[in-house]
Amino acid sequence: MNEPPRIASPPHDARASIAVDLGAESCRVSLLRWHGGQPSITLVHRFANAPREIAGTLRWDLAMIEAGLDEGLRKCATIATEGVRSIAVDGWAVDYVRLDANNHPLADPFCYRDERTVHSEQALHQKISPTRLRDLTGVQQLRINTLYQLYADVLAGLPDTPWLNLPEYILSRWGAPPIAEYTNATHTHLIDLSTRQWSSEIFHSAQLDLASAPKLVPPGTQLGKLRGPLAELPAFRDTLLIVPACHDTASAIAGIPASGNDWAYISSGTWSLVGTLLDRPQNNAAAAAENFTNLGAAGGQICFHKNVNGMWLLRQCMDAWASQGHPWTIPDLVAAAEKIPPPQALLDVDDPDLLLAGNMPQRINAQLLRNSHPPLDARPENAPVFASLIFHSLAAQYAKVLARVALHSGKKLKRLFIVGGASQNDFLNRLTQQATGLELHRGSPESSTVGNFAVQLAALESASHPATGPSAEDISHWARLFVAVLDQHPTPS
Repeated sequence: MNEPPRIASPPHDARASIAVDLGAESCRVSLLRWHGGQPSITLVHRFANAPREIAGTLRWDLAMIEAGLDEGLRKCATIATEGVRSIAVDGWAVDYVRLDANNHPLADPFCYRDERTVHSEQALHQKISPTRLRDLTGVQQLRINTLYQLYADVLAGLPDTPWLNLPEYILSRWGAPPIAEYTNATHTHLIDLSTRQWSSEIFHSAQLDLASAPKLVPPGTQLGKLRGPLAELPAFRDTLLIVPACHDTASAIAGIPASGNDWAYISSGTWSLVGTLLDRPQNNAAAAAENFTNLGAAGGQICFHKNVNGMWLLRQCMDAWASQGHPWTIPDLVAAAEKIPPPQALLDVDDPDLLLAGNMPQRINAQLLRNSHPPLDARPENAPVFASLIFHSLAAQYAKVLARVALHSGKKLKRLFIVGGASQNDFLNRLTQQATGLELHRGSPESSTVGNFAVQLAALESASHPATGPSAEDISHWARLFVAVLDQHPTPS
């Protein structure tokens, strides 16, 4: 990073804090401790996560996720003998848990990649147009959004019971009241951009009961004490539950220790979120036509960005090759791809067919053929050629999107911060820098953890605005310190 961190005073309460990050591929439990006024962040527990097929549907294994998180918290309690001051949870957006009258799950939640929303999206647009939805929400059109999932429930005749997005559900399971954190709620496609409240018009059009939606709160809201069996552990006897920016992308952006108005970001993982922070939404016709989104950010700001298909493409290819008895690792593929000559043609990485699961090498070849390009040898031995094509195509798409970000935002972009797991891909970073011409900074691969902790500490140590939570400046203050610590002492993986 080119900006030295501000010297931060240690918190007045030197107990530990815990950040939980729910990921579509892995879930993580990290511990922040203070030693002599200096912080240390340790990844205490990580476990794999993936949807599974149940009766023809794609669902998350909720019991497995819950057990893994409980195990992580118990490990933290053993380590943090000084006690745990606070716990906060962020995760991927849009998926939710339906609850019964006792706030218990009715079933394993659907995965956003379940294809039931292909039909529900089309059906809902007969009741409320995409143009009207865009005018109301400022959110990009994605069939995975919670709105289309909830309408799929309506079409399936499922009861419209209360629901919580996954991070907020986990907090409720540990004793918090049922709420919806604002940054995560904006990703549902159900928030009115002008009022920052649930849109009664959209709920009515989708035949949804507004009473089933949880109360909205800003990031940094304190939700009371941890309750239940975990609270019996000595470390958790007086532990606060806090909502960070529950949307993991909003947490990742909160973990970027940058100031000024000349920078953009790529949150790079399964998806690549390419954009910049704004003080006010940008929802004009041009931004809408290009499907940019206006999502809540920590500190009352707006994440103005566009979804680009990310490492999902490579992961799906790797799964296909592994099923043929030839597993590859990402480091090996990156190293081999660097030695491959640049491809003669690039992919449209956002082709809807490439967002679907299964047979990714064949899907890529089908697109090449449709565009009159020769297909690639799909055998596992030729994997580096696929990886090279994917990396070059991603970098080119990033450059196109960032050029439009600059146009829509009016910013003169000079710096690009790449955060998330794929920020460690030096080959893709180099291609991205060449394609964009921007000064590239690699943020923390665990930037969502950094942002989670930064919001927690800002909420605990600073005054918060009742509508927006802690200020962007206070959050950045803590993010700078944590990133500086991680740069010197990376968290174990």
